[in-house]
Amino acid sequence: MPSVRVLLASRRGGVLLSLLTLPLAVPVLIFGARATELAIAGDSLTAPLYLLGAVAVLGLTLAPLAAAAAVRIGLE
Repeated sequence: MPSVRVLLASRRGGVLLSLLTLPLAVPVLIFGARATELAIAGDSLTAPLYLLGAVAVLGLTLAPLAAAAAVRIGLE
């Protein structure tokens, strides 16, 4: 049976993870909403799509580094 300390640590980790991922999700939400708004209006939506593409490239570039750091921390 897991101890109370382990359960509390895992709950704090979940809260910390959600707080760390929130700043990464907000720009995607904003630019996605703007692209949708422009598409409905029939205007050019290249600017928000370029920004969404830049966020995607940044995420794909940094994801292996973040995963390696997470595995390293998990093994300690």
